[in-house]
Amino acid sequence: MIVDLPDTTTSGISKALVKIREEGGAVALGRVLTLVIASDESITEEAIEAANDASREHPMRVIVISTDPDVAPGATPGLDAEIRVGGDAGASEVVILRPTGDTAKDEQSLIMGLLLPDAPVVVWWPGRAPEVPGKSPLGLIALRRITDATRRHADPQLALEACAKNYTPGDTDFAWTRVTLWRAQLAAVLDQPPYENVTGVQVSGSADSPSTTLLAAWLHLALQVQTDYELTGAESSQGIHGVRLFRGDDSIDLVRTHGGVATLTQPGQPTHDVALARRNLRDCLADELRRLDPDELYGEVITGGLATLGAPSAITEGPLA
Repeated sequence: MIVDLPDTTTSGISKALVKIREEGGAVALGRVLTLVIASDESITEEAIEAANDASREHPMRVIVISTDPDVAPGATPGLDAEIRVGGDAGASEVVILRPTGDTAKDEQSLIMGLLLPDAPVVVWWPGRAPEVPGKSPLGLIALRRITDATRRHADPQLALEACAKNYTPGDTDFAWTRVTLWRAQLAAVLDQPPYENVTGVQVSGSADSPSTTLLAAWLHLALQVQTDYELTGAESSQGIHGVRLFRGDDSIDLVRTHGGVATLTQPGQPTHDVALARRNLRDCLADELRRLDPDELYGEVITGGLATLGAPSAITEGPLA
């Protein structure tokens, strides 16, 4: 069910939510958190769809602040809203706020009256994000703050530098979330014999993939060995391409060959395929909502591993050499 509330107020939205619960039986009981999404109008529906899917694992109230960058700053102050429940909201209830003029400047006041009582707050910026998320009006009331370096800036690598410079405990980025499956697979490989030390690492990925850089930073921090990473040009496939771990005269290669399949090659063992699909927004969001405490490892990688990693190799036109 979708309820439109043109030219309304936060108080009016709260009363409408109560009325919907009384008349339709849609209740907020069992909601585990409040997810606040701050996005441009152009990507609002994509973000809501991801949140609806994730809500089946994490029942929550979703509050969306949707702004249109094309609206003149001096536009007449106002607030239009939309409430979605039932089949239009997954296992959540979605409140979409479309403020204009000066109303859009005070995001914290817009949502304070709509937060679930005694429930943690998570803020997600699916596109552009504040320079310092932890000190922004929305970030100050959130336990977790989620950004996406791939969409945050025209140059995702520069966005990653901003994440490192302005990191506050509780921050995380989908560039890190997209590395999870690679980290798990590489850790499993290194847990198998022979237990020889890794002497060097090579990582390859596309230039628009901050996940490639974070994976290299994590390996550099965890293994304390020389780690080289190569960013390939626009003609190559997107995302992480592959990892090579050197052990003595041999190497372990995990290379994504096509689609969501990677090939694992190890000395003395048959080559086999591994499922390593690129994670979509729903998977990344659901993963991040599984924890509400600061991701300490991400903090160490973004502030420590990235700082000591060094610059990438020159951009080339092919994957891991």
